[in-house]
Amino acid sequence: MIVEKQGGLSRAEYGAGIIKELSTQLTKDFGKGYTISNLKYMRLFYMRFQKSHALRGQLSWTHYRLILSLDDEKAREFYIKEAIEGNWSTRQLDHAIHSLTYQRYLLSHNNHEIVDETAKSTEDKTQTLVIKDPLVFDFCGIDPGSSYHESDLENALISHLQELLLELGNGFAFVARQRRFDMDGRNFYVDLVLYNYKLKCFVLIDLKRGDLTHQDIGQMQMYVNYYTRELMEPGDNPPIGIVLCADKSDTLVRYTLPLNNKQIYTSKYMLYLPKEEVLRDEMNKQRKILSEMMMFEDEYKDKKGDNK
Repeated sequence: MIVEKQGGLSRAEYGAGIIKELSTQLTKDFGKGYTISNLKYMRLFYMRFQKSHALRGQLSWTHYRLILSLDDEKAREFYIKEAIEGNWSTRQLDHAIHSLTYQRYLLSHNNHEIVDETAKSTEDKTQTLVIKDPLVFDFCGIDPGSSYHESDLENALISHLQELLLELGNGFAFVARQRRFDMDGRNFYVDLVLYNYKLKCFVLIDLKRGDLTHQDIGQMQMYVNYYTRELMEPGDNPPIGIVLCADKSDTLVRYTLPLNNKQIYTSKYMLYLPKEEVLRDEMNKQRKILSEMMMFEDEYKDKKGDNK
């Protein structure tokens, strides 16, 4: 009614007095709930979701009010899907939106999509997991300029386990911290062990205070190999290893890991929420890197073809 009386979608701001008049009349006829601000939300709701199939009954009006603030239709679809799958409260949804989860998802998706080809159902559907890069641990309360230790970060993450699992994405469950295993009398420890019940696999996380090295990647490869050969249960898919570091060289990662890598991944963590323009610059940088990687792989395939 509001949109039509204001002259259609293109003239939604026309006739603001109509909303005030309707608020008075509807409140008189039906009681509370028809304030001017609520009617503005209702109008925006109609404009954002004219296709009824985009709506999901699992979310409350408060969820939708948060999502209405987003201009990008794909962002709205993303948060609706994630909120339902993760059973997010409105507080969790609000945090996800303000921590730019969708923008970081795009950044990670453009950089590297983790596809575990062994995790296929009987219908041969490939399950995927996208790790955000960077991850934002602003909930830890650690000053980025302080000289904290890896154990400080680990303790903070465990103390805020719910926030950590939400930041990582849907389907994660906590298994252990400092998981010890023995090799010929030598003890090794995985900082965090999670399980992703959607992918049906262990997820091993190693925390690094400084810049990523190829030795860090090699160490995670050993952890993943051990879990693959010794600790996988029937029905499990091969584990995934993630090295979280304060900084990294994408070139180093690219040349340390094989081209067909499906199990070892790296991601930067940040102790503060980055500005949107910083993420936008990073996305442009990653697109350039991705383009170079694709050119490199094409050249590699061409050379293999010539050798044959």
